[in-house]
Amino acid sequence: MKQLLIASNNEGKIKEIKKVFSGLDYEIISMKEKGLNLTIIEDQPDFAGNSFKKASEVSKQTGEIVLADDSGLEVEVLGNKPGVLSARFAGEYATDQENNEKLLLLLKDVPNERRRARFRCVMTMYWPDGFYIQTEGTCHGRIGFVPKGSHGFGYDPLFILEGFEKTMAQLTIEEKNKISHRALALKALLELLLSKTVPKD
Repeated sequence: MKQLLIASNNEGKIKEIKKVFSGLDYEIISMKEKGLNLTIIEDQPDFAGNSFKKASEVSKQTGEIVLADDSGLEVEVLGNKPGVLSARFAGEYATDQENNEKLLLLLKDVPNERRRARFRCVMTMYWPDGFYIQTEGTCHGRIGFVPKGSHGFGYDPLFILEGFEKTMAQLTIEEKNKISHRALALKALLELLLSKTVPKD
């Protein structure tokens, strides 16, 4: 069975990816499970660039097939910020709570109808020979006024999904894996993996 290395130390992401890819003919491992401590500087201007950089650099350093994603929150009234800085919105080593508190502070006078936002995720799967595939997933919603829910991570407790009256953090992992931005990008990736255009070795 081939190994697929996930270029992330985010346990929430890894859990989601493993669940969606559970039926695939790959042994899915995290960098922590492989004993790797690699830091890739995410200095690209967009999600696609950061996703590609992480996947390609980790693959070149390890010789493994690597899956990397870059994802984040875009809030329309903030000019699509925090965007690529989503994980570091309140500072380089900010916690999820600190990032959420900063977002709420910036939106404290913004009415409900102007709190539109979207989660975006770009996935890159990179082979050691330089071949790669890239997919994107987006889900739309709005930013709530108070955090709700105990599932998920990041901005999930504030993001009220379009068509739902609950936040992403109030969804079960099964529900989230059907409609989240990461789930949509992963499903698109699965479709490519099952096609004849992707290397099987």
